Amino acid sequence: MINFHPSANDLQRFSAGTCQPAEALMISAHVDMCTKCQSACQEYQIQLSEEVFDSVQNLAPLDESYNQMLSGITDLPAIKTIAPKQVQQSIELDGKTFQLPRTLRRYVSSTGNWSRLVGKVWQAPIDLGDMGNAHFIYMENGGRVPEHTHRGSEITLVIDGQYSDGISDYDCGDFTKMNNQHKHQPYSESHDGCLVLSIVDKPLHFTSGIARLLNPFSHLFFK
Repeated sequence: MINFHPSANDLQRFSAGTCQPAEALMISAHVDMCTKCQSACQEYQIQLSEEVFDSVQNLAPLDESYNQMLSGITDLPAIKTIAPKQVQQSIELDGKTFQLPRTLRRYVSSTGNWSRLVGKVWQAPIDLGDMGNAHFIYMENGGRVPEHTHRGSEITLVIDGQYSDGISDYDCGDFTKMNNQHKHQPYSESHDGCLVLSIVDKPLHFTSGIARLLNPFSHLFFK
């Protein structure tokens, strides 16, 4: 069951197209998985369309040249449609296959090789083009990310499985945003582990034990 969602303000900005691109990608992937947020976005989009329609009605009447141009466009012959290119719908790791939300499937071909991050935690970078980078993070059963806080922000979406972090417990579809006010230690005790998608805008800052020695190199793990 999905318990963690983008805020109402986040969904409104997403529906209006005013989110930063990377954040919009994460919200879109969550909306693919969450019927509650799908309905909320539909309501926001209806409100926005009504506002636009009302503003257009209040404009001065359009001149004849505009009407002629519009008629010319609508009279153009239909363009032959091309069947969409088939895209891979899943990613694999160590014999496990993970189905992805529709929004993320276009990035399968831009996903790099899996590498061990620490212990039973694996990562694969995703090239998002102008949006920067994201990472698939897979925690095996018993896998833990060292305790850390954030120099910037971290947005995480659970793709498959469950994990906890000392703040709460998260299930498939849950969406979270963390900043420098949060300190947590993600770990998974799920039998099949947990796959998440994560975007950070600055490197993590590890806060406990030997992991603190990694801080000078944390930019190598998450960029």
